[in-house]
Amino acid sequence: MEITLNGYYTLILATLVLLLGRFLVKRIKFLEDFNIPEPVAGGLVAAIVVYILNIVWGYSFNFHQGLQTATMLMFFASIGLSADFGRLKAGGSPLLIFTIIVSVFIILQDILGVAMASALGLDPLLGLVTGSIALTGGHGTAGAWGITLEEQYGVVGATTLGIAVATYGLVAGGIIGGPVARRLIKKLGLKPTADNPNPSDVEKLASEQSLYSTKHSEEEVHSNKEMFEKPDNIRLITASSTIESLALFAAALAFADLMTLLAQDTWFELPTFVWALAGGVILRNTLTMVFNFDMFDRAIDVIGNASLSLFLAMALLSLKLWQLTDLAGPVLIILLSQTVLMIGYAYFVTFKLMGKDYDAAVLSAGHCGFGMGATPTAIANMQAVTDRYLPSHKAFLIVPMVGAFFVDIVNATILQIFTKLPFM
Repeated sequence: MEITLNGYYTLILATLVLLLGRFLVKRIKFLEDFNIPEPVAGGLVAAIVVYILNIVWGYSFNFHQGLQTATMLMFFASIGLSADFGRLKAGGSPLLIFTIIVSVFIILQDILGVAMASALGLDPLLGLVTGSIALTGGHGTAGAWGITLEEQYGVVGATTLGIAVATYGLVAGGIIGGPVARRLIKKLGLKPTADNPNPSDVEKLASEQSLYSTKHSEEEVHSNKEMFEKPDNIRLITASSTIESLALFAAALAFADLMTLLAQDTWFELPTFVWALAGGVILRNTLTMVFNFDMFDRAIDVIGNASLSLFLAMALLSLKLWQLTDLAGPVLIILLSQTVLMIGYAYFVTFKLMGKDYDAAVLSAGHCGFGMGATPTAIANMQAVTDRYLPSHKAFLIVPMVGAFFVDIVNATILQIFTKLPFM
């Protein structure tokens, strides 16, 4: 029996998943110690429940995809709306170095996928599906490239496999990022930030009502305005400022939709969420530099964090575990190998080349997130680490820009080259 849930029920279930995840992380020491993001914790439990309902009673659920897409686009638009050019200049050479590190990993990811697919008797193009198409690219790239591979190259089932692999990557990226960063941080000798023994009433309220638990001092809360690092920060937001911010989000999303249509089948075709980010950047800097408009960052921050949490919850709620169990043994071997490659690369390459310090450890957790899954997973990984240890302005500046923008351009270029190789 197939059950389709509309946007209202999908939203209700997503919020319940987030609340469940918060409960589990607070109650289960393993989840807290290994920095497992709360949407991942709650989403996995929900996916298991859906799996049991399917196996035992034959129930299959279809959740509202439009709402999931909208929250993802709003999340990326919020990054763009918060990215003024003055702040981005601070990225400097680390931004370039990290982009190169990520680019090399994409090549290795595709080489491993193609080599193992060929060795295991599969079409080499399926190696790309189990490589950067679905893992670094995520669900959107998997869907787009799946259709291309099926129609132009005759690869049967590329879209279905790509979506299943992208789902695996989303979960794997959320699981491995925290432990990798935790082990690196232990090598540096850092200790988790201590809880405030005498929190104020306002801090208690914020802790109770937030989707994430934060462990920073009141002074840090008021002095740090970096986006996404402290989603628990108390922000004074009015109805008018919220409406103004939502209007900016609507403009960024309208720009993304228009550019997606205009760029279709052209050399500058990009995923819609990239256009949403670009639209946010253009709006932000045009309004502030040309019209001297005062952006209300606090409202943008809150909307962006809420969208991120809801997107992850709905993505994991839609996880169909029976799709993973139906994958052929060779594909599962490739996926496990890709996971090992990601862990090793983040631990030995990303960490060392980015400076072998605390920021590098947080960057490694972020790389695991979007190297296997998606940029929202990377942000959630880093949130979990910085909530437990220290802030990392460098990581939260670099990862969203590379993971949400540069990586898609690099990935598309590399995939175009691989598909033109004679042995493919």
